Amino acid sequence: MSAARNVHQMGVAELSTALAEKKLSSVEAAQDLLARARTHAGLGAYLAFNEAATLAQAQAADARLAAGERTPLLGVPIAHKDIFVTRDFPTTAGSKMLESYQSPFDATVVQRLAQQGAVSLGKLNCDEFAMGSGTDNSAYAPAHNPWDVSRVPGGSSGGSAAAVAAGLVPAATGTDTGGSIRQPASFCGITGIKPTYGRCSRYGMVAFASSLDQAGPMARSAQDCAALLTAMAGPDIDRDSTSLDHPAEDYSAALLQARAGASAAQPLKGLRIGLPQEFFGAGCAPDVLAAVHAALAEYQKLGASLVEISLPRTELSIPVYYVIAPAEASSNLSRFDGVKFGHRAAQYDDLTDMYKKSRSEAFGPEVQRRIMIGTYVLSHGYYDAYYLQAQRIRRLIAQDFQQAFTQCDMIAGPVAPTVAWKIGEKSEDPLANYLADIYTLSTSLAGLPGMSVPAGFGAGNMPVGLQLVGNYFREAELLQTAHAFQKATDWHLKTPEGF
Repeated sequence: MSAARNVHQMGVAELSTALAEKKLSSVEAAQDLLARARTHAGLGAYLAFNEAATLAQAQAADARLAAGERTPLLGVPIAHKDIFVTRDFPTTAGSKMLESYQSPFDATVVQRLAQQGAVSLGKLNCDEFAMGSGTDNSAYAPAHNPWDVSRVPGGSSGGSAAAVAAGLVPAATGTDTGGSIRQPASFCGITGIKPTYGRCSRYGMVAFASSLDQAGPMARSAQDCAALLTAMAGPDIDRDSTSLDHPAEDYSAALLQARAGASAAQPLKGLRIGLPQEFFGAGCAPDVLAAVHAALAEYQKLGASLVEISLPRTELSIPVYYVIAPAEASSNLSRFDGVKFGHRAAQYDDLTDMYKKSRSEAFGPEVQRRIMIGTYVLSHGYYDAYYLQAQRIRRLIAQDFQQAFTQCDMIAGPVAPTVAWKIGEKSEDPLANYLADIYTLSTSLAGLPGMSVPAGFGAGNMPVGLQLVGNYFREAELLQTAHAFQKATDWHLKTPEGF
């Protein structure tokens, strides 16, 4: 068998068609991409493989295809961010604390994709415990941006973004706590969507900040993200107390639905896109703004209208997030004490000494920093002043969005203030890293769905993403809006030289 195009050039939808038409087998696709991943190992996108398990999954998918079964993901290779536990692959969360840890069960997201026939190629690099904006906080090796390997791919889902952008896998899972799907998708020129908080189960996701963490897909197009999200989303209330009892949706079918009053020339006629004035100020680099404005002009051609709005508490999202997220991290990571699982110090004097040495040896600097901040804001005498106050402002940030949605159907703006920076450039300045999340944090704090859509290039020929934010449970509308843009443009088809 041979495909019309090389496997690494094909997206999820194209691969699915090739598999169904017997132009390619799932085993061949998996072998091709595993070999490609080994060739580009220096990119640092992958942390673990299990070729025997991958090929067994591919053989099972080929048997299902031969029996006449058809699903959009059957036999399609994907890969998982190393924050989801997996039976067939080690799960480290990018940390020495969990080095070589093997889970006895699969995360719900992993399980649901496997049930649809997706074939897992391996585990993808990430910032340690998903804490970071560049995947240079990984305890094993930094991931590199395939558009310029001297730059970060974004974080914390940087391994996922780099792997998709470099053609090492057609799609991957990611997690977004404060922008960790959208920002790396922007930096690497791919599409990524963070659904409404609670839309995808957190069962089996190594926890960072429980009220913020959310799983989502990363792929080259909105069409491919829709196929993955259809499989991933849905209630899991028996296993995840934060899962929402909201029925699953077919997002792929939603892409084909026409808006009322729309035409072939203007498929988005009647759509009101809100532009927050706080997203377009002096803090955003001119090259990023130029790409975003060009994308918005394209949306106007497609029939959408632009409306000026305000999200007045945007600047407060950084201090609010960096109180709440570390507080929850401090609580969640207290379980890693060297007793039942995870790293244990080789030498210690007593139980307390074992705790101290095990955690000091295995947690990296950024994780230690956030644990210390979180422990401080939760401590007696500071809880009311910091944590409770942050939760109050969080509610006001969510109210700002609801006020904005009375004036528009969707919100748009940049994903990040700049294109991807050089690896190590912000390592010694945590605050600079935190400020880079200014446009994504508020969406996460409000629990809203948001996505990044490739929208052009900025300085150094580096990708720029357009951020789209919808109201609760409006993922279908976000994907539909992104899909219309991608049918009219080819930014999502661009690939980095050498890959």
